[in-house]
This record gives sequence, C-alpha cells and structure tokens, in this order.
Amino acid sequence: MATTFTWGINTLERETDDGFVFNAHYTVNANDGTYSSGAYGSVGFQRPDNLIPYADLTEDTVIGWVKEALGGDEKVSEIEAALQAQIDEQRAPSKAAGVPWAS
Repeated sequence: MATTFTWGINTLERETDDGFVFNAHYTVNANDGTYSSGAYGSVGFQRPDNLIPYADLTEDTVIGWVKEALGGDEKVSEIEAALQAQIDEQRAPSKAAGVPWAS
C-alpha cells in the first residue's frame, strides 16, 4: 500500500507588533493504512521584504515556507524517505528479541 505523508503546522511564533512569523513548529506524519511514523521539528525564518499579514496566513503557505527553509524538495524527500524506512521496518522487522524455547 502507498504511504501518505501529511505535513502540518502545530504553532507559530510571531512578533506582536507586526505579526512577523519568525518560527514554525511542524509535524510530518507518514501512514500506509497499517503502520505509521512521524517527525516533529521547528524552523526559523528571516524577515521577508513583503510581510504577509498574520491574519492572512494559511497552513499551506507556512508549510511551503517550512519546506523551503529545510532545504527544498531534496530535504523534504530525505525526511519522507526516513519516515518510509521506519514504516518498512515496522512491516518487516530486521531485528527481534526473545528466546527460542518460549512458546
């Protein structure tokens, strides 16, 4: 089954005088219908030349900023590949614990 990756924004840190968002806390969740994995992080932003009013921000806009700040498509692919590897390990574990005589 194909894995779905969902990016989300948990919270934003901003300056109260003009609404400049200087930090975003994000999550990435991976789910293949049976197994799941996730990651959490935060990323800071430089003040842009053209500030979007805080009230006009959308989650999609900020997710785009996060992905760009992380390093663009290449870094996004690395993060998603790491989450996929965790799901693959859950599906077919490469390590186990126990004793052979236990039933």
